[in-house]
Amino acid sequence: MDFDSKTATVRSLDRINLRLTAETFASIDAACAARPGNVSRNTWIAEAVQEKLVREPQSAAHNAERRAHG
Repeated sequence: MDFDSKTATVRSLDRINLRLTAETFASIDAACAARPGNVSRNTWIAEAVQEKLVREPQSAAHNAERRAHG
């Protein structure tokens, strides 16, 4: 796949469906409420994903490459 066709299928910001238990939502909501200001679930989850990627950069890059090449 060349660069142009790859960028056409990946948007800079995209949506996903995420299934979580009610207990997990409650924990996220409590963590959001404990922070100063108004932090949305989406912001909190996006930050959590980024923190995880920073902690595991090599495995994340390796897994993405493996998926891309089948």
